[in-house]
Amino acid sequence: MADLDARVPETVATYLRLRGLQPSSSTWKRKKRLVVDDDNAPFTPGRDPGTLGDVLAKLSKDSGWETTLSREDLVRQWGELAGPDTAKHSEPVSLEGGLLTVKCDSTAWAKNLQYMRAVIVTEIGRRYPEAGVENIRFVGPDVPSWKWGPRAVPGRGPRDTYG
Repeated sequence: MADLDARVPETVATYLRLRGLQPSSSTWKRKKRLVVDDDNAPFTPGRDPGTLGDVLAKLSKDSGWETTLSREDLVRQWGELAGPDTAKHSEPVSLEGGLLTVKCDSTAWAKNLQYMRAVIVTEIGRRYPEAGVENIRFVGPDVPSWKWGPRAVPGRGPRDTYG
């Protein structure tokens, strides 16, 4: 009887004792679970649903969008990266061949940011490694052009103005 009780789960044995029945080996058979090495089998590792962020990260990586998204994040978050005061006077204009061009309000801002170039490049590399920024060029505002109109002549322009 003890051998028979060892094969029957405790909950079933208790139920049968309370009902006045004895568990028998012929009526009670433990079902064995078939183990199938299938990706669709329930309760296997990797079957839990993932987070939306993980799914989007996998999609962007598989589609090759990491570089483009990282560059867009760099441009959108320039104020957070460079600081709010600096962002008021500068904005990223282009990123080609690892060279980020930043246009500044004045030549003074461009020169001050050139002094901070190493810090900014390091921070960009730390936050956005997929963007591929290797160097930064700071440019001032566009200088006025004296070349306009239908009768513009080639040459330096008015010589007595700058000199």
